[in-house]
Amino acid sequence: MQEALLQTEILRIFIITTISFFVALLATPFWSNFLYKYRYWKQPKEETLYGQQATVYQQLHAAKHTRHIPTMAGILYWLVVILVSLKFNLTRSQTYLPLFSLLAVGIIGAVDDWFNIRGIGGVRGVRARHKMLWLLLIAALGAWWFYYKLGFNSVLLPGVGEFMLGWWYIPIFMFVIVGAANAFNISDGLDGLSGGLFAIAFSAYGLLAMVNGQNSLAIFCGTVVGVILAYLWFNIFPARFFGGDTYSLAFGATLGVVAMLIKGGVGLAVLPFVAFIPFIETLSVLLQMAYRKIYKRKLFLIAPIHHHFEAIGWPEPKVTMRFWVIGAVFAAIGVVIGILGAV
Repeated sequence: MQEALLQTEILRIFIITTISFFVALLATPFWSNFLYKYRYWKQPKEETLYGQQATVYQQLHAAKHTRHIPTMAGILYWLVVILVSLKFNLTRSQTYLPLFSLLAVGIIGAVDDWFNIRGIGGVRGVRARHKMLWLLLIAALGAWWFYYKLGFNSVLLPGVGEFMLGWWYIPIFMFVIVGAANAFNISDGLDGLSGGLFAIAFSAYGLLAMVNGQNSLAIFCGTVVGVILAYLWFNIFPARFFGGDTYSLAFGATLGVVAMLIKGGVGLAVLPFVAFIPFIETLSVLLQMAYRKIYKRKLFLIAPIHHHFEAIGWPEPKVTMRFWVIGAVFAAIGVVIGILGAV
């Protein structure tokens, strides 16, 4: 009986993932044509965080600057996830919160992308502190819901044991959501890079959700994977368009929510493995800033680190695919640790 139920759920995951993939794939040309028609061009990066001319970045991506590439494509993809979930997979305990984060952070990202298109705000976009405040607000709402409504207050470290966090769960939750959103946003710098990393990460958490009996959450992860694969079809080198912050921030924050939803806190424990490359990308930026502040010179030729490898001569597709391989290996390790920890 249980075997038959498992087979049914696996089939359901496969069907809904397939539906989301083809819906997104077939809708993309229409949205792409709209973006080109109304010239939603992404404005190239002109300044570094220190207010200096971004000469290294401009040299690396000079070819991209010679042609207009639209941004804000991500709106289509999180909309497809929401619509498919509303139709086939809406459950209060497992999909309400991921859908809320996807929509709320997607809107914040869309505003940022619009500011970039129009050349408004800080470095062509919403000022970082304003964007961070909105992300913190959404993360705080999610943390409140998890802690007070769902009763989440602990984390399970595989091989170590369960730790009761109490009210500390709230700031940790906020840190995870904001951190995941920004980490994947930082990783969204090469054609196809973040798309492959998202597909890997959501696949890993889909497997862990299924092992933990959270079938609706597993289906949600499958829905996202289907949509991301459709996005990748058009975003791999050379990219037809960019997802924008409405894509990277929204799916990054949602991955953080999914990690926190995995039973027993296992998802949080393995997040550094599942999102290994975004973690390293973020660390490279922090190290670059600290090193420059202390020693008055750069540690890397350019940060985040995927641009450093470009700068030393690796072609963009090679950087992307090697980072995919590393990301897949560490995500697999995370899945194994998560399964062993859940047993």
